[in-house]
Amino acid sequence: MDIDLSPEELAFRDEVRAFLAANLPSEIKDGAAASPTVFVEPDIGQRWNAILNEKGWLGYQWPVEVGGTGWTPVQRYIFEKECALAGAPNLTVLALKLVAPVIYTFGTPEQKAKYLPRILSGEDYWCQGFSEPGSGSDLASLQCRATLSEDGTHYRLNGSKIWTTHAHWSNKMFALVRTDTAGKKQAGISFLLVDMTQPGITVRPLLTLAGDHEVNQVFLEDVIVPVEDRVAEEGDGWKLAKFLLENERGGSCHSPKLAYDLTQIEEGAAQEPDGCGGTLAGDPEWKRRVARVRLGIQSLEMIELKILSEVAKGRAPGPQTSLCKLLASNLRQDVDLLAVDLYGPAGLQLDVARPLYGGNAPAPVHSKAAQVASARYLNSRAWTIFGGTNEVQSGIIARTVLGL
Repeated sequence: MDIDLSPEELAFRDEVRAFLAANLPSEIKDGAAASPTVFVEPDIGQRWNAILNEKGWLGYQWPVEVGGTGWTPVQRYIFEKECALAGAPNLTVLALKLVAPVIYTFGTPEQKAKYLPRILSGEDYWCQGFSEPGSGSDLASLQCRATLSEDGTHYRLNGSKIWTTHAHWSNKMFALVRTDTAGKKQAGISFLLVDMTQPGITVRPLLTLAGDHEVNQVFLEDVIVPVEDRVAEEGDGWKLAKFLLENERGGSCHSPKLAYDLTQIEEGAAQEPDGCGGTLAGDPEWKRRVARVRLGIQSLEMIELKILSEVAKGRAPGPQTSLCKLLASNLRQDVDLLAVDLYGPAGLQLDVARPLYGGNAPAPVHSKAAQVASARYLNSRAWTIFGGTNEVQSGIIARTVLGL
């Protein structure tokens, strides 16, 4: 695997850097830094999306024929890495990287024409209706029922979904639902695109340990979905879900963002006194902890680049994406624990007000970085659960990668 960039790729990297330097507003960057959640609030995320869309770079993972850039896997990696190193907010992954690839890979021409442009324009904001009470890690056991009408024109949905990120902001949901109760449970699942603005949908907030309103429980009572908003055939939902989850677990490069956050922590440690006349950055135990995390991030980057190399050859990401998800989740928690420990008592503050940016944000104790440290640490506890628990990822790795 050759990890050296070609002259053309280096020129592309410089183009991305110049664009970010000229077009990433400081208030968006500062807002992203003060957001403890995985997904930044829409006032930041959608504004950044609009800037990228105007440039033509928002659908950077999409094929040209559906409104994307048509970039190579290496170009996509360069773009993600430079965005992370510049402190740009995370993009709206649920729409851009999860449901959009399902639609442009498996959807009808009408579905592509209807939904993909509205994702790029920001007219549609999507949430994911997969997990249910009692159906999280065992997704195949979901019970949210979709019953086909007698005339075959629409489905009627009844049930609930849980841990539904940003459902309170969304006007669309892509959902796995049960359309058949006979036979193998995976074979009775279908993939539907749901209008969240219709009657029969109730969104109940679920506040996290950090006090963030990021996730919800969604109740569906006699919700109508036209048959033309089913992606692929009835019963194909499990196949589409596996495709989508591979994108979720391995469709992004986590290492650049982790490296950026660790560098911010290292810079903070150079300013924090160690109580002995020096700074925490010079403490041997602190240096050992940082080095261990840094090596872990670099190892993750090599695995991500290996997957990138396979994708560049036209091969699917495969089960190795579970390894990336497992490592990234643990490293995310390691990085956030370092931030809490860096600021000591000041890192334990947990303001209940949100957001922690803008004119109405509460004043921090010590620093803005210290103010967000505890909330981010608590929020990142979910990393080893969402997108497939650590236990699920370990099982996949054991069976399909190690052959155990």
